[in-house]
Amino acid sequence: MECPRCGAQTPEVAHFCHRCGQDLRSPDVARRKSFAVKPDEPVASFALVSTIMPRGAAGHPQTYRLALLVALLVALVAAIFGALPIAVLVAAFAVPIVYIVYVYDVNQWEDQPVPVTTLAFLLTGVLAAAFLVLLRVFGLLPTPDPATTLPSGLSIGGPSITGILMAALVIPIVGEIIRQIGPVVLASRPAFDDLMDGLTFGIISGVAYSTADTLVRHWELLTGGFVGINDPAIWASLIFLEGFVKPLVIGTASGIACAEFSGLGEGYDGFTGRYARGIAEAIIANIAFSGGVYLLGHLANPTLRLMLQVGWALLVLAVLIVRVRNVLHHGLMEAALESSAREGVGETQGVGGGRLEFCPQCEMPLLQQSMFCTACGTASRVGGHVRELAPAGAGTAAAAAVQPEASAQASEPVERQVNPRDAFFDEEEGR
Repeated sequence: MECPRCGAQTPEVAHFCHRCGQDLRSPDVARRKSFAVKPDEPVASFALVSTIMPRGAAGHPQTYRLALLVALLVALVAAIFGALPIAVLVAAFAVPIVYIVYVYDVNQWEDQPVPVTTLAFLLTGVLAAAFLVLLRVFGLLPTPDPATTLPSGLSIGGPSITGILMAALVIPIVGEIIRQIGPVVLASRPAFDDLMDGLTFGIISGVAYSTADTLVRHWELLTGGFVGINDPAIWASLIFLEGFVKPLVIGTASGIACAEFSGLGEGYDGFTGRYARGIAEAIIANIAFSGGVYLLGHLANPTLRLMLQVGWALLVLAVLIVRVRNVLHHGLMEAALESSAREGVGETQGVGGGRLEFCPQCEMPLLQQSMFCTACGTASRVGGHVRELAPAGAGTAAAAAVQPEASAQASEPVERQVNPRDAFFDEEEGR
């Protein structure tokens, strides 16, 4: 059986193509019903572990899921019994610790785990803490008042213009810029330019920012000791919102932007229109989350206030999870198709480490001598989107070694090689 997407010869009993992942037994051409990371889940799903921890989803996802549930339970029990310092600490560090353990567990960057974690987590945490402390010094950061039993962090009166500007404009925009610094530096290095690396960097940076935000915003709760709790459900809702929903919202939003910076294909895409769109999506998501929580926090009924805040935050998180899954699925399918284009399948000869052409419409790699994109069907001659790529694994040392030879040959006449696809179109136009 021949795969209709990449042309690979597969066994008759195969369900998926072993080269590009195409579902051979379903009319679902885009493979929307089978997530590339976990085929028994649809792409449009709210499965958390396989979305933010894709490398561990196939092995033992229950480990990370159990760790998050235990941490959530500890934080909620501590909040219910008035141990607010313990509750805040667990809520602030639970998700980051589980995620860092996941990174080390799957050995994603076995050569340089410490520098990667330092840049993606500690740098973001320090910058975020400095920014948020500065806002708090000038009275621009809403913080809870331990003297009251209203853990909304907001005044009883209506929302102010300054509060709206800070919650729905300044903090989301400046916060996203801070969260992009470390991941962008890392993703611009050749060893970490993969789309999945960019996604992971963004999530780490996002949860680091959330940790700093929780500690600074709720410092009085952290240092206030045990308190009497009049309504445990209110405090439990606050801990759940601040410690578990918030880091996932911020992390997935930043992960989308960083994944677009890494981009599709060989090397990182950098500051392109796709990255600008990813940044815009992240900022809009954070504006929706932060602004919505701020405005809902002024409702008079504390129980209703927390319920609506948590519900709104979960809605934003659900949208982000589906978006991340689409980005990740598309990237993994593209990587498989690029591998097929490089190595060749069936009677098609690959390009090895030489020139690889990409579709001008969807940016998927084109098979050798193809006249149409196997992914979206666009005529490959439209736009002429061609990129010169170095051989796989080639570094700066290899490039420096071949540079003198290339310079020596620069003055020699080079015979133009005609692409059979171009010759076909030239012949057609001559008629």
